[in-house]
Amino acid sequence: MKTILITGGAGFVGSNLAINLQEKYPNYKIIAFDNLRRRGSELNLARLAKHGVVFVHGDIRNREDFNEIGKIDTLIDASADPSVLAGITSPVYPLINANLMGTANALEYAQQNSAQFIFLSTSRVYPIKDLENANFEELPTRFQWTDIQDQSGISSQGITEEFSLIGGRSFYGATKLASELLINEYHENKNMKTVINRCGVISGPWQMGKVDQGVLVLWLARHFFKKELSYIGYGGFGKQMRDVLHIHDLFCLIDLQIHNIEKLNGQTFNVGGGLKSSFSLLELTQHCQNVTGNKIKIHAHAENRAADIKIYVTDNKNISALCGWKPKKSVEALIQETFNWLKENETQLKPILN
Repeated sequence: MKTILITGGAGFVGSNLAINLQEKYPNYKIIAFDNLRRRGSELNLARLAKHGVVFVHGDIRNREDFNEIGKIDTLIDASADPSVLAGITSPVYPLINANLMGTANALEYAQQNSAQFIFLSTSRVYPIKDLENANFEELPTRFQWTDIQDQSGISSQGITEEFSLIGGRSFYGATKLASELLINEYHENKNMKTVINRCGVISGPWQMGKVDQGVLVLWLARHFFKKELSYIGYGGFGKQMRDVLHIHDLFCLIDLQIHNIEKLNGQTFNVGGGLKSSFSLLELTQHCQNVTGNKIKIHAHAENRAADIKIYVTDNKNISALCGWKPKKSVEALIQETFNWLKENETQLKPILN
């Protein structure tokens, strides 16, 4: 029997990982640890309880909140302030406290328990200027990187781990990169078994999408509830592009990492949907119109938003080569599943996503 602690366990990623792990391994003890600060996370408590996941109310920023948890074998750190605008439009210290000091507390607790540590980092650790200066082409419905580049670690297939880390990246990205460095020190100097995943956009049912995080669900919900949206930046045409990873594909990877830690120990991987599972906002609008049957007003704002990037796609080749993992869910399947979730839970979700 394993005991697995998931920080941010009532959030979108954490709750889905907890439920999927409990379903697959009913003899494991899965603990979801969360302060319920994000609106909508309270809706996951009933889901967690239904599947037998143990919920512990606590804050990753407070070391003493870990005391009642007990012995664990694995800690999955899925807790963070995920907004790229944090620290830019607000004070910086709360972000540092949540993302860096929170991870430090989680690392200390994992070390006390001799537990393996799996960290959900972000693609936002990569410098904005280098991403923005990469060679790209403008297609009818999207921007897309080309194979001819002046820097290593980038192609039409996306960003690999070899891409430069030198430069500014946003306060959010800086806190996550600082956490990565701290994790590497625990691996090297305290012999902790660790894996770092630099995730791009993750989505699926039970994500409470907002303007600065969870764009696919936000876009679909606005179509579903017949509200307005805006194309912000890059001329206001909606051609900025991202890849997206279905939450179940992420679960499959985390499951592999938990049970194959010796093979992956001490390594950092880029993790995302890849070019085959990518969309521009313009393309996403068409997908949402098709599935909802609704056409809404979308405003155009040409001026770029702070810390935004026109393109991000993940190249998964390193993690795929090492353990055979590849994303399986398409953008279309993801949107359809999320639409079905919206329909089934409309009354609960309307106050949050409307």
